[in-house]
Amino acid sequence: MPQTTFELATRRLFTELKPGDRVRVVHEVKVGLKTWKTETRGTVVSTDRRRHGLHNRRNVDDKVWSDLILLKRDDGELTTVTIDEWTELYRA
Repeated sequence: MPQTTFELATRRLFTELKPGDRVRVVHEVKVGLKTWKTETRGTVVSTDRRRHGLHNRRNVDDKVWSDLILLKRDDGELTTVTIDEWTELYRA
C-alpha cells in the first residue's frame, strides 16, 4: 500500500527530532467502536523504536516495532505518543 503524503512527512520529521524540539502531534484515539482525533503539543524528551508483543500467536521471528515520542507538555506532564500511519507530526 502506498504511503500518504502525511505519513511520509511524519516519518521524515520523526527521524530528525532531537530533545528540546517543540512538536504538535495529531493522532487518533480508538476505544471500542469509537474513534476520534486529538492533538498533543510539547517538547521532545526522547524518541525511541521499541519492539513489542501486541500480536499474539505469531511466529517467534516476526518483529513488531513501534516508534514513540516521549513529550513534556507545557504543564510539566510527561506523555508518550506512538506514531502510526494515521499520525500527523508537525514542528510547533
